[in-house]
Amino acid sequence: MATAAFFDLDRTLLRRSPALALAPAFRKRGIISRRMMVEAAAWQVLFMLRGASHEAVRRAAVDGLLLLRGRTPDEMRELVAESMERVLRPLVYAESLDLVQRHRKRGEPVYIVSATLQEIVEAIADDLGFDGALGTVCEVVDGAYTGKAIRALHAEAKADCIRSLDYDLDASTAYSDSHTDLPFLEAVGHPVAVNPDRKLRRVATSRGWPIMQFRGA
Repeated sequence: MATAAFFDLDRTLLRRSPALALAPAFRKRGIISRRMMVEAAAWQVLFMLRGASHEAVRRAAVDGLLLLRGRTPDEMRELVAESMERVLRPLVYAESLDLVQRHRKRGEPVYIVSATLQEIVEAIADDLGFDGALGTVCEVVDGAYTGKAIRALHAEAKADCIRSLDYDLDASTAYSDSHTDLPFLEAVGHPVAVNPDRKLRRVATSRGWPIMQFRGA
C-alpha cells in the first residue's frame, strides 16, 4: 500500500484560521456582522494562546455552518477565489510547503485535512498543488446550504476520514498544531507536532514525537 502525508490547516499550513482571514469578505457579502468579526478575532487569539477544547472546536464549526444557511457552494467558491492571492496565499508557511515538496519527491500524495468547510479547503488545496482535500461537508438542498453538517471533520472524525482512504497509515505522516487533533495524529505511524499548543507539546515531548516551530508562529 502507498503512503501519504496529511496536513491540518490552521497554524499548521496557514498562520491563522482561513475562516477568520476571510471574515472581511464574509462581512462584505452580509454573511456575518461587524460584531461577529470582533468575536471571531477574540476567539482566535484565545485559541492561539491557550488552545481550544474539543467542545469549543465543535461548537465553532456548528455555528459557522449555520451562518451559511441559504448561501450556495458556488458563492463560497467565488468568495475564496477572489481572496486567494491577496488574503490566503500570504498566510501559508514556507516551511509547510517545503514539507509538502519533500513528501511529493518521495512519491507520497499530500492532503489537507481540516474542520474548515470543504469548499474552502478544496480551493486552498487546489491552489497549493495538494492531491486532495478533506473538510467539513455542509448539507445542500435545492442548491443552497442548510447549515447542517453531513461530515463534521474534527477530533475523532478526522482520524476516521483518513482511515477510510486506501493508504498505509502506519507508514504515513500527519502534521497538526492542536491537542484536539490527537486522534488524527495517533492514526498514523509518523505524527508531527507543528507550532503545538501547550497540551500537544506535552504529549509530543512525552511520546518522542518530532516538534516543529515555524517562523512567525
